Amino acid sequence: MIQILPDEAATLDFGARLFPLLRPGMLISLRGDLGAGKTTLVRGCLRAAGHTGNVKSPTYTLVEEYRLEAFTVFHFDLYRLKDPEELEWMGLRDYLSDQSLCFVEWPEQAGDLLPPADLEITLNAAGAGRRLEARAPDGCGRTVLEALAMPPTTRATDPRD
Repeated sequence: MIQILPDEAATLDFGARLFPLLRPGMLISLRGDLGAGKTTLVRGCLRAAGHTGNVKSPTYTLVEEYRLEAFTVFHFDLYRLKDPEELEWMGLRDYLSDQSLCFVEWPEQAGDLLPPADLEITLNAAGAGRRLEARAPDGCGRTVLEALAMPPTTRATDPRD
């Protein structure tokens, strides 16, 4: 799936459309250059979930936690990770659970310590906007992409039912 996002508002809107299709236990990898809109996309997801607080890039903290009513969202930024083993020391396996949704920026920095992503999203500059490419290597991610491809009037309200 490829979409052109002409501005920040379109990236936030994509995140708002994406979030209701996600479920706990999923891992979403986010790739793209610095400033490509990865954190903006996560912000759009969290706003759709009802989070009203600040959503910042976890560049220096490695992970930000957002406790939602139904589950927890963890937003990782591995850009500054010096050694993938640091993820083991911080308890990565505890974050990746059936009760949490994980977004991981710069997943390649983790080496082979991350499981395969359910949904892989790449953002790149495209003029003043962004080009978003999403792919899903497995069934649950493919279901998300199929739902995103449907016109809004035919989209199911909650694919988890």
